[in-house]
Amino acid sequence: MNQIGTDKSSLSYFRWAFIVTALGLVLGAVLGWQTTGTIGGMATVFFICAVLAVLEISLSFDNAIVNANKLKEMTPVWQHRFLTWGIIIAVFGMRIVFPLAIVAIAARIGPWDALVLAAREPAEYARIMNDAHLPIAAFGGTFLMMVGLSYFFDHEKKIHWLRGLEKVMARSATIRGIEIAFVLALMLVFSWLIGGEEASVFVHCAIYGLLTFLAVEVVGELLDASQQTMSAAAKGGLGAFIYLEVLDASFSFDGVIGAFALTQNLFVIAIGLGIGAMYVRSMTIMLVEKGTLAEYRYLEHGAFYAILILAVIMYAQTLVHIPEVITGLGGAALIGLSLWSSIRHNRRERVEDHARQEELHA
Repeated sequence: MNQIGTDKSSLSYFRWAFIVTALGLVLGAVLGWQTTGTIGGMATVFFICAVLAVLEISLSFDNAIVNANKLKEMTPVWQHRFLTWGIIIAVFGMRIVFPLAIVAIAARIGPWDALVLAAREPAEYARIMNDAHLPIAAFGGTFLMMVGLSYFFDHEKKIHWLRGLEKVMARSATIRGIEIAFVLALMLVFSWLIGGEEASVFVHCAIYGLLTFLAVEVVGELLDASQQTMSAAAKGGLGAFIYLEVLDASFSFDGVIGAFALTQNLFVIAIGLGIGAMYVRSMTIMLVEKGTLAEYRYLEHGAFYAILILAVIMYAQTLVHIPEVITGLGGAALIGLSLWSSIRHNRRERVEDHARQEELHA
């Protein structure tokens, strides 16, 4: 991906997303007619698909910003691979295979039996998915928390949005493993609040999430380092690709589980979340090609704060139910505030530049 498309209109980036939306909603309507045989049932499934798409977009907008941040460092070849293979993995893997895998493991049945269960006994399928929410929240919340903290605990980070807080975190980054210690402490607090046998499950899955983050970081560095020795053009290749895929999976956990609050039909969920995933892909491309992250300096900060909020919410959901709309609106609000702060900063800089130019001409 290069700068060729910078003159494109914003809407043009969403061409494929609009096409997939139309096809997905038609497919949802057909599925509704086949399962209910009524116009009302068809309209209901159509509406659920649309709501799920909006839910996925609201929950994953920060994902698009983080993806764009990583993609701008990758070579065009690996950018293209992520935006083609990656979207297939995101839609097919995380929205279909992942829920089936959870049910297959939890119910100790084969993948095919899990698919049959989803088609014939959606209520039982949804019950198994909901029962698996605690380990998923522990794993995904820990991984996302490490992603967010690693951005702020960076002694080389120079641009700060919430200056007081972020300067302290940047200075503290010189203490080796401070973000890991913070996550472990939070993990222990929540395990104490949960109590009982579930506390042990929470801690084990949270540790797996932490180890997965560390493993992805190490493997990514090793892969990219080995590729760089073979060819300078391979920098930001397979390692970054794996990192983005695991990150996308972590973002998807909450949306996939939350989708069962709207419908128990796996195929309706796959359609709705798949539509949303296409918009995330389109937003990612637009952010990279139009240089939006460079233009709005605090936008990344808002996205990573949203990631931290999502991680805390996933932890909190092991104790109480938090509606997905709160998760989505919370992240959107943080990103909106960071965008507003960026616009104010740009205006202030333009005024100062104009004043300097007038002084020079005076």
